[in-house]
Amino acid sequence: MTTPHGSSPGGTTDTTDTPSDMTPGIGSAGPSGGSASTSTTSTGSPASTALAPGPCALDLSASGPSAPGQPAPDLPGAAGQRPAPRADQRKAYLYGMATVAIWSTVATAFKLALRQLDPLQLLLVSTAVSLLVLAAILLVRHGFGGLVRELAAAPRREVLRAALLGVLNPFAYYIVLFKAYALLPAQVAQPVNYTWAITLTLLSVPLLGHRVTRRELLAVAVSYAGVVVIATRGDVAALAGGNVTGVALALVSTVIWALYWIGNARSPLEPVLGLFCNFAAGLPLVLAATLWFSSWPLRAELLPGLAAAAYVGAFEMGIAFVFWLKAMRLTESAARIGNLIFFSPFLSLGFIALLLGERILPTTLAGLVLIVAGNLLQRRG
Repeated sequence: MTTPHGSSPGGTTDTTDTPSDMTPGIGSAGPSGGSASTSTTSTGSPASTALAPGPCALDLSASGPSAPGQPAPDLPGAAGQRPAPRADQRKAYLYGMATVAIWSTVATAFKLALRQLDPLQLLLVSTAVSLLVLAAILLVRHGFGGLVRELAAAPRREVLRAALLGVLNPFAYYIVLFKAYALLPAQVAQPVNYTWAITLTLLSVPLLGHRVTRRELLAVAVSYAGVVVIATRGDVAALAGGNVTGVALALVSTVIWALYWIGNARSPLEPVLGLFCNFAAGLPLVLAATLWFSSWPLRAELLPGLAAAAYVGAFEMGIAFVFWLKAMRLTESAARIGNLIFFSPFLSLGFIALLLGERILPTTLAGLVLIVAGNLLQRRG
């Protein structure tokens, strides 16, 4: 998720009001490699979460996290809340395009890191780096004393919930996602992960009481038809001969990200603070799992993989989140910025071909078009 690679789902509406933050993921990260769409509040201003790409036509009245991750909603009176700046559409586009550019590189960065690191080692390094980046951003904003006061002022129940959500993101989500990338070509894993917003629609039925419309059902069918086309390369009989486990893990990652998004949807914590709590709680779990099931990755011979992992942590899990948040605060219309995410998966294929040397198959493009069409169909609903 991210986060994607990385954003929060939801339909978007044009508004002249200053939008709430939207977040992710992802892009890729959050769902990795692009990830962000908006949910619409009852007042008409979009809330956001930016960790993974993919819009979803849910109206939650407050947004969840955004890939590579996703920020929590920007609500009046929320702990750590900063006054919304004046709209500046030009700057909003610049931040939005910078975020999309980052999301477009993360699938490639995942695969480069996985050439030398296993999924747990990649997650340990990227989570630690992301936590440092988020801490630096918070310290620049508030200072050490101010950050301590913000944490003290935040409702303990919400801080605890953010910590518990760290089990889902980064721990469970990225373990599953990175394992999927380890088993699959990047051009397969990235588009499949992009279906997380469709998964959110399905989970919203039992968990949120959402009534799925015919348009949404059609969007689900179209998107998952794209997954089938990509996974089978156009030959359904060949599925058994492909990496079914990898495709299954990529789909499971969308379930984990959707559950994280739902759990974080109405958090009153300031987005960056909430994500910091997620990663601070998740890091010990990642460290324990790495030491138990893998090995300590900080070795000189692994330096190229470590550099790629640090890039994932700094950009997919950290900077992209903040840039998307900034874009959503500055824009006059969340819909204009939210539509940028649909460039991400196609740009990502370009980096995959250029830097990884994968030959992009026609079925990958056809399947991705179906997945994006399903997301767009759902968004218009």
